[in-house]
Order: sequence, then C-alpha cells, then structure tokens
Amino acid sequence: MPGAAAPPPTAPLAEHARLERHELRAVALRFQEAIPRTALSQIATTFPPLLGLLAAMHAGLVLGWWPVLALALPAAGLVVRVFALQHDCGHGSLFRSRRANDAVGRLCSLFTLTPYGHWRRQHAGHHAAWNDLDCRDRGADIYSTCATVAEYRAMGRWRQRGFRAARHPLVAQLLLPPLIFLVLYRVPFDAPAAWHRERRGVHLTNLALAACYGGLCVLLGFGPVASVLLAVMVPASVAGVGLFSVQHRFEGARWTWHAEWDAVAASLEGSSFLRLPPILRWFTARLGFHHVHHLAPRIPNYRLEDCHDAHPAFAGAQVITLRDALAASRHVLWDEAAGRMVTFAEADQVS
Repeated sequence: MPGAAAPPPTAPLAEHARLERHELRAVALRFQEAIPRTALSQIATTFPPLLGLLAAMHAGLVLGWWPVLALALPAAGLVVRVFALQHDCGHGSLFRSRRANDAVGRLCSLFTLTPYGHWRRQHAGHHAAWNDLDCRDRGADIYSTCATVAEYRAMGRWRQRGFRAARHPLVAQLLLPPLIFLVLYRVPFDAPAAWHRERRGVHLTNLALAACYGGLCVLLGFGPVASVLLAVMVPASVAGVGLFSVQHRFEGARWTWHAEWDAVAASLEGSSFLRLPPILRWFTARLGFHHVHHLAPRIPNYRLEDCHDAHPAFAGAQVITLRDALAASRHVLWDEAAGRMVTFAEADQVS
C-alpha cells in the first residue's frame, strides 16, 4: 500500500514549483527540433570508423589475438554510440523525418543486434511509467525498476535468494548483458501476441543478421567472425547496460506512487545526470544528460547538453560520477519509510 502522503507545500512554494515546471517544459520545447546536418555528421563520424576497426580486427587476426584485443574496446565504444543513435531514432528525434529515423534505426540494429521496432515499443513503455511504483508490471526489465523493502521482506526465502541473485552485480552487470543482446533479442520476449509488427520485426532482424554475418562467415570463416563479434559485443553490452542501469538505479533516485507522480520531478529526481569526461560523453552521445532526456524524449542527443545549460534547475538533478556508478547498482530497493533507495544489506537490518 502507498505510504502516507507528504504534507502539501505552502501556497508560495507550490506556485513557485508550478512555474518552474512550466519553465522547464518551455525550455525543453525549444530544443526538440532535429538538425539533419548534425545527425548526418554523427552518422559519418560513427559508422565509417566502426567499419574500419572491424575490418582491421579481422585483418589483424593473421598476427594473433593482440590486434583484436587492442581494437576491441574502441570498437565496442562505437557500438555503444550506434545504439545511442538507434535510441534516438526510436524516439523519432535524430532526424525530422520518421522514414529517415526508421531507416537509420534498422541499419543500427545490424551492429547492435537489437531488433529496432520491438525495442522501440518496449522502451516507450519505460518512458510512460519510470519511477512510478504503481506501474512496475510493464515488462521484464530489472535495470530501471525496483521493489520496495516491504515487498522484499514479504517474499519467501527462496524467492528472496533468486531476486538477489539476478541483481547481483556480477550477474546483472557482467553475465546477463551479453546474453540479452546475443540471445534474448533473438526472440520476441516480453512481447504480447497483439504486437504483430514488433514480433515480425524480430524475425526479420534475425534474417538480416543471418544474411550479413552468414555471408561474412562464408568469406572469412566462422571462427574469425565469431571471435571479432564476441570481442566487440561483450564489452559493448556490458557498457551499454551499465549506462542504462546507472541512469535509473542509484542511491539518490526517488520513487513515488502514481497519485504523487509528476513528470518533471521524476525527470530530475528519478533519473541521473551522469557526469562523464568529454571522450566518454562523445561515445555515449551525451545520454548521461538523462534527466533532460526523460523530461523531453524528442530532444536529439546532440542538443541535450545545450538544453541542460539553458535553465539552472537542470543542475539540480542527481549527479553521478564514474566512481559513484561503480556502487550505484547495489541500490535496488525503495525504502518508503526512509524515502530513499537502499541495498539488500540495509533492507535485511531489523527495522
């Protein structure tokens, strides 16, 4: 059951909060228009370098494993960037044209192994209900949702163990991500039977991947193709899932019941501002400004930082550094009494 509602703010404070929410929405609206020249520039600085690195990795195999290992991380970083562009296409924000967004999004799926239409619809469900305690039954995502401490304590012993095992950092952050991209995305998991187009899209994506990588296997051999694919996709999936996780699940994240839920407050308090060095900001296409993205998903990635700088209230979002990110995944339960995210160890303590 929902906890007791907080006392309403005084009239002047409530009016100030209302005006600030209106200002933030107005500011975000100014940055929602796509800039095709910038979008094309992002494509030109992402796909050719990635293709060049993949070709160099295959050519380098004749010298041994060291060229593959040396080039795997930058190639994985570019795959993360490709996924960020696919993410923008799914929101209809990279280009002005829906046809252009869909075409580029499907092209990206050949590098990310992520079926475009299926992922887009699932992700839309995430944006409809993030940090709303009444809307946690929309999908199988374990990276942007939580259970309350009361719900966790009400589980049986074996269910608690399974719940904890699936969210252990070694499992959730290292073992599961490659399985998600390499295996789980090959089937229309978590897709209702009525999602005909999305389910068909999964199978069409698999056919396109089979044609692409099957052709490479005929030319280069199964072993080299599989080796390069795994060398890139394993670190790319770990980095991508880690990025998504820390943007939603961290110590300072705030959850509310639906009656108290507000989109602006949820953006600033329920999603993080991941502060990254410039090079990582480029590889992640500025998605560290996730508080801005949740407020206005139609803002292209290349305008998120400008929107953030356009109003001082955006600076009030929860800032996460790379050091903070290492511990963020441990905070998986919402403590209603304390009004904060806690770890399993804290939840196991006697109240």
